[in-house]
Amino acid sequence: MNPAPQLGHVLVDELVRGGVTDAVLAPGSRSAPVALALAAAERDGRLRLHVRIDERTAAFLALGLAKASGRPVPVLTTSGTAAAHLHAAVLEADASGVPLLALTADRPAELRATGANQTIDQPGLYGGAVRWAADLAAPEAGREEAQNRYWRSVVSRALLVARGDLTADPGPVHLNLAFREPLLPDDGEPAVDGQWAGRSGGQPWTSAASPPRTERAAASGPLRTLVVVGDAPPALGQAAAALADSCRWPVIAEPSSGAWGAEEALRGGSLLLGVPAWLAAHRPERVLVVGRPTLARSVSALLGDPAVRIEIAAGAPRWADAARGGAVVSLGVPADRPGEPVAPGWSGLWRDAAARVGAAVDRLLDARPELTAARLARDVVAALPPGALLVLGSSTPVRDVERLASPRPDVTVLANRGVAGIDGTISTAVGATVARGGPAVALLGDLTFLHDLTGLLLGDGEPAPDLTLVVPDNDGGGIFAQLEPGADRHARDYRRVFGTPHGRDLVAVAESLGWAASRVSTAAELPDVLRLGGPRVVVVRTDQRAEADLARQVREAAAQALA
Repeated sequence: MNPAPQLGHVLVDELVRGGVTDAVLAPGSRSAPVALALAAAERDGRLRLHVRIDERTAAFLALGLAKASGRPVPVLTTSGTAAAHLHAAVLEADASGVPLLALTADRPAELRATGANQTIDQPGLYGGAVRWAADLAAPEAGREEAQNRYWRSVVSRALLVARGDLTADPGPVHLNLAFREPLLPDDGEPAVDGQWAGRSGGQPWTSAASPPRTERAAASGPLRTLVVVGDAPPALGQAAAALADSCRWPVIAEPSSGAWGAEEALRGGSLLLGVPAWLAAHRPERVLVVGRPTLARSVSALLGDPAVRIEIAAGAPRWADAARGGAVVSLGVPADRPGEPVAPGWSGLWRDAAARVGAAVDRLLDARPELTAARLARDVVAALPPGALLVLGSSTPVRDVERLASPRPDVTVLANRGVAGIDGTISTAVGATVARGGPAVALLGDLTFLHDLTGLLLGDGEPAPDLTLVVPDNDGGGIFAQLEPGADRHARDYRRVFGTPHGRDLVAVAESLGWAASRVSTAAELPDVLRLGGPRVVVVRTDQRAEADLARQVREAAAQALA
């Protein structure tokens, strides 16, 4: 038996033993030993294989599968630039703590640095963005038992590290797999028994057994406490929500935090913090920070306030403290704060203020005849059925949902907020939808949509996700009109270098790639079209400058409501 195909089957066997249920590949020649082994494992019902023609799309599909399931998901590429196309998803997985497994096929050592076709320097390709990396030597005949132990041990370690079983720090891992020709089996399908067998009973080669960890509460006291929860793993966000609810602490939670549905979660919390006079009268003495808050400048300003004690509850040995104001950091969120008194009326003040701001925002949005991107964010969230999945694009949609929508405890919200790129959002949404099952909705801007069109290509035999992509189309990068101060002073160049108009008919684009698509122009149409199910694209035409003006009016309405 050729040693390369044998390695492929051993690797896949150990991946399945280690809990892998889904795998993604982009086609290539050098990766054939693993690709064929994955196909064989799918035929045997041991895993589900997803095939994409574009490596970047494949990587973000794997990211979505891993993000929604919590399980490591491998993505396989051939050598050369194919491996480089995984980098963006690896960076997102690094920052978000997602167990992505990058499997890159490579030339053997003797062909490296020789000018051999489709060969680059792949070991260490992703630098510090991976939790661990290994460069597996090309398999050789005559060393079967030793190589079986080697390959299985490496795969087991990769899965342990990716899950963070021993570190509480999950994230991406890179296995670079060298193969010599011949790459295909010469006498039937390789077996994984005898000298190629794994542990008995289908067990992984190496398992983790870590002692239970005791969480220590930070300093307690009768402090007026606010909880800020940024993008976080679901378990961490849910723990923060439970703690806040038990202590009656108001919560400002980003939609993808896992804490957005807490009883104490505030609608439009960042709008409250953006009203200086109100905040001055209701400034918290302590802020408990969980996850990575990145959405709102008003939140960042509060975390940089030297008059506020910042306590950080980290989900891993790495934590977010961009303002460098953390006074104490603990690993994990404590289950409770025994004996800590509740500041009288503290939660009620914030809840009342959030209700007044929400009512003012609703009046403003409902008064406009057109379906704006802002109203779309509020209404999409409200229209979702219980148990639905919502995936948010990382530019304006996630910010609009945080500011304007009412939190839903019965909806799961995901977003690629690790490094907040717009790339791969469709693929992430497809992967997450397939992992969870439908229904699902993704709210993403037009440039985010166009950036990942290959994510719409599902291929023959691939599962069709019950996913509806809702796209507010303002013909370009409208977020810059809201984020960049002084943009009006550069109106002559704004449209070309920031607005970046695309001029495309997004309904026609979606239909050309096989998705049902339609336009919606009124709020009354939205609930019915969302009930149609997917795969579907819904386009809503909006205006960049009008949306920027509406964002200003929202801030003014919040200030007036709290005056």
